[in-house]
Amino acid sequence: MSVDVAQELAVFLRGCRERLTPGEVGLAERGRARRTPGLRREEVAELASVSVDYVIRLEQGRGLRPSPEVLEALADALRLSDDEHAYVFDLTKQWTAVRRQPQPESGSLAALVQAMSPLPAMLLNHRFDICAWNAEMCLLMLNFADVAPERRNVMWLCALEPAFETFYTDRERVIREGIADLRAAWAAHADDQDLGELVRSLSEESEEFAELWSRRDVKVQNNGRKRLNHPDVGSLTIEYDVLTPLGDTGQRLIVYRAADAASQRGFDRLAALAAQDTRALAG
Repeated sequence: MSVDVAQELAVFLRGCRERLTPGEVGLAERGRARRTPGLRREEVAELASVSVDYVIRLEQGRGLRPSPEVLEALADALRLSDDEHAYVFDLTKQWTAVRRQPQPESGSLAALVQAMSPLPAMLLNHRFDICAWNAEMCLLMLNFADVAPERRNVMWLCALEPAFETFYTDRERVIREGIADLRAAWAAHADDQDLGELVRSLSEESEEFAELWSRRDVKVQNNGRKRLNHPDVGSLTIEYDVLTPLGDTGQRLIVYRAADAASQRGFDRLAALAAQDTRALAG
């Protein structure tokens, strides 16, 4: 799925404009009733110090390529979050600073995943493909070795794998946050045809994914908490951290921890099972 940058930027900026009220950006409410939600284009133009015609053409996707200065002004005017700010710059490839280029996948990171035991850990690339995992992660989530390589992707599994239909207690939030995170990666790698194909396939096969993707939420998940319904150890609450190596910001090391004493007991049982499997293989 190729990215029409002008149209994507148009829809995204229009949505950001429509969610704001004059009061949120320090403008006085005017007497005339509003027929459309959010700020008027005239108000965005005033806040960003650009012409109204420019805002109109930008929201119509008429091939404009905003400068970094204009993007900064629009980001300020529309009160974009840090992740949304990064999204529009990634989408338009208008970063002015030299950005570190991804390096080939490091074997040391895969080794680090194993060294994280007994904590469940896995390594993802920018497409959310699962590149490496340890035994504890398999026992917690799924035996990824049994999953076809083309389906070994966390977004695909969450949206379409039957085993995950009841795995997350708050499944809708987990998927919504995952899609917001994936959209940020999609903008940063707009030329990645495999990533575009993943989005297209998920949109075709999952109505839920297609609907949430169309919302254009953007938020990078650096850490958080999830509640799980594990088939072997029952209810678990986990906290996770996402670690990004300086040498390749396209890779993510994800580590899970128990969030409370009851969940820690469940983790201990999983760790014991992992140790048994390791001894059985060694024997």
